[in-house]
Amino acid sequence: MSNFKKLPDTEFEIMKVVWANEPPITTNMIMETLGNEREWKAPTVISLMLRLVEKGFLRTEKNGKERTYFPLVDKEDYLKFETGNFMKLYHENSFLSFVNTLYDGKQLNDADIEELMKWVKERRI
Repeated sequence: MSNFKKLPDTEFEIMKVVWANEPPITTNMIMETLGNEREWKAPTVISLMLRLVEKGFLRTEKNGKERTYFPLVDKEDYLKFETGNFMKLYHENSFLSFVNTLYDGKQLNDADIEELMKWVKERRI
């Protein structure tokens, strides 16, 4: 997990599509999901996919004229990495600081707080 590097938002968007679909993934699948919404052209998507291959997030195979892609990084592993960096960078690894920021920002409602309290009680040793 420590070998990961933070992905730019565009590459992360592609990985979310990859993780949401059964491999193999094709450029056409990415275009159908993101290309039109983001107004990306096929060469842009191909370039982003190849960057993910270079970074070790995807593996690619050529099947005839089409390339297929397979995820090499699990979504959960990457999210743990990103969350850990976020907590360290912005909250000095303090869960209380993180929750307090959400609470003070009025982003937690009573149901969220109840769910959090239940989670804490279940994990108490």
